[in-house]
Amino acid sequence: MISHANILIVDDESIARDNLTHVLTNDGYSATAVGSGSEALQQFSKQEFELVLTDLMLPGMNGIELLEHIKELNPSTQVIVITGHATVATAVTAMQKGAHSYIAKPLNLDELRAQVRKALERRALSVEVLRLRQVLAQGKQDFPLVGQSDEINKLKKTIKQLAHMDCNVLIQGETGTGKELIARGIHMLSPRSDERFMAINCGTFTAELMDKELFGHEREAFTGAQRGQKGILEVANGGTVFFDEMSELPLNMQVKLLRVLQERTFLRVGGTQEIPVDIRVIAATNCDLKENVEKGTFRQDLFYRLNVVTLSAPPLREHREDIPVLIGHFLEKHRTETQTIDTISQETLDILMNYSFPGNVRELENISQRALALTRGTVFTPDLLPREIRNIAREKPLRTLEEVERHHIEKVLMATNRNKTQAAKILGIDRVSLWRKMKRLGLERESS
Repeated sequence: MISHANILIVDDESIARDNLTHVLTNDGYSATAVGSGSEALQQFSKQEFELVLTDLMLPGMNGIELLEHIKELNPSTQVIVITGHATVATAVTAMQKGAHSYIAKPLNLDELRAQVRKALERRALSVEVLRLRQVLAQGKQDFPLVGQSDEINKLKKTIKQLAHMDCNVLIQGETGTGKELIARGIHMLSPRSDERFMAINCGTFTAELMDKELFGHEREAFTGAQRGQKGILEVANGGTVFFDEMSELPLNMQVKLLRVLQERTFLRVGGTQEIPVDIRVIAATNCDLKENVEKGTFRQDLFYRLNVVTLSAPPLREHREDIPVLIGHFLEKHRTETQTIDTISQETLDILMNYSFPGNVRELENISQRALALTRGTVFTPDLLPREIRNIAREKPLRTLEEVERHHIEKVLMATNRNKTQAAKILGIDRVSLWRKMKRLGLERESS
């Protein structure tokens, strides 16, 4: 996961190691620091690191040589080279050897944080593409819910628990958040997985058509019915039926569905014989069904039958760190022999990471499909994005006063090697005031 990534810091200067460790740990990463290339490779053999920050000038093995070793051991690990001896030649060499980026000393913390985030986003995207290719090459069915964030991992864990409970489930969430994918995930992991998963959108049928679609009909039940036909409930017997937009189900159909849930039998349209059925019902809605119950547009007894367990599908803005993974997934899922994107430009990724996605994951999938349809090369460039998204990206977000203050104090602390007396003097405040600000902003730490 991007927010809890393991980062290896390689620098022979202890103060530089300590400062980098402090900054990255405060940002939520797990940081390990060593003083040489050989020590770095020892750590690399013990655990997986998503990102390595290495100084160029190291005792023994230099940063470029370490970069080559790391790329041989794990090509997906991103490497950022840091140096106080920046030249065009060394920068070009580092990038040719596979470095994600190249940062010159003295470090600009905003640039450092941005490069770390971008490197981790790029790794997440490439890892997802490789994973999906392996799944497809093996002919396996992929788990429908994609993501590595805390939000999605918690949801996956809950899905696994619910899958074996065989109870009805109500999924709530905004449009485009993947409610049907959650339902498919529950079915896939359940004992019913060998049987059918049938989905029906309650908002697309009139009450009469819904009756026929759901329950089927007998021969000559209505004009033109020359033979009997099974409905969704009968076809899905033993499996799972997913009702999307459950709030749109007409009241008379709510009564019939309630009877099915209670009696486990139903009648075909025009039929007189009760047909037994064994199904699991999963319903989804993008509104508050409790409010509909209070308004009288949804039956209370049906609501309680469906609401045995409630799941929430989080909007994409609440798990933004999954955006790179999802982009990689969709570009791989929808690619063809003539429409393939192998790389996404950093500018494009930055724009998407800062976009609000009112249409959630479905909107991101549409954006990915659009890029594949319009591309003339293999790189996802900003011109392949919808114009309205490019226009929004031109507006620079403003930072809060606390963010500005935190950044400036942290910059001064780095410049003074965390000497609080010197830092306080530069900032024009006394040492006690600095200590209070550091405590409030989460910067408090023993001086080196």
